Amino acid sequence: MQILVTGCGGFLGSEIVRQLLRRGDHVVGVSRQSYADLEALGMTHRRGDLCNASFTQNALVDVDAVIHTAAVAGVWGPWQRYYRINTLATEHVIDACRQNKIPSLVYTSSPSVTFDGSDQCGIDEAVPYPPKWMCHYPHTKALAEQAVLKAHEPGRFSTCALRPHLIWGADDPHLLARVVDRARSGKLRIVGDGQNLIDTVHVSDAAASHLYALDALGKSPETAGGQAYFVTQDEPVNCWDWIGQICETAGVAKPTKRIGFSTAYRMGALLETAYRWMGRKEEPPMTRFVAAQLARHHYFDISAAKQRLGYTPKQTMAERLAELRDRWSSKHA
Repeated sequence: MQILVTGCGGFLGSEIVRQLLRRGDHVVGVSRQSYADLEALGMTHRRGDLCNASFTQNALVDVDAVIHTAAVAGVWGPWQRYYRINTLATEHVIDACRQNKIPSLVYTSSPSVTFDGSDQCGIDEAVPYPPKWMCHYPHTKALAEQAVLKAHEPGRFSTCALRPHLIWGADDPHLLARVVDRARSGKLRIVGDGQNLIDTVHVSDAAASHLYALDALGKSPETAGGQAYFVTQDEPVNCWDWIGQICETAGVAKPTKRIGFSTAYRMGALLETAYRWMGRKEEPPMTRFVAAQLARHHYFDISAAKQRLGYTPKQTMAERLAELRDRWSSKHA
């Protein structure tokens, strides 16, 4: 197949590209920057900005399906930036798929589209969107997800949305890098009682879920399409035990100092207000969303992804952590 991947140079997007190439698909990558390493593997590159409707129409041609991972993450920044990149660009991708008669679209969403700051214990996709979101990222991703699912037309244009949770891996420049940096600087605090359970997903499995979804849309669009799917390692862990293991693997002290959830939440609200008032562009050291993510349970029932997409994680959490230790120790040998 000829598969187009947006955000091809990102942590998740690049792994999707590599897995598609390994199984013999032809891959077209779309991004704003060049990635010579992926081109050397055989990826064709179309460089440009998906916020530009004309570019998107011209770039999304001569392919059998699109995997749309491009997005801006984070918990701080102006609404317009998040809306343009996460929502408007996704609408451009949907329009281009329709215009160019591309039959399938797999969209990378996020479990945060359902998060309202309260515990999420084994929830499935029946949980509704919250009446309001705690920051612009989940809000704009939810708007994009809704547009993707609404666009599903059995027999003409099949779509689905995946919600991979806390993607990580040895080369992770986001989650693990942030955790280790904050622990190394002594700024990482256990928020809440330290007993909250969370789901995560290794980048290899997160990427594989997109291939499963792509194949399922092709084989049984009436069953797989028009749905959102939580994607995890299917193995909830204690958040702070897991973070402690990551820190120990990186050779830094795991966090021991604590802050109550209510205190952290109030501090986040005050800092958000102060940073907005001062017009500061950098992310505050604490926000309400981050406080809630670090203190609340958030783990999910992935039965739908298993049953409708055929998704299963390839390795256990213990095996993935062992793999991380091997990779990091070889880097610093």
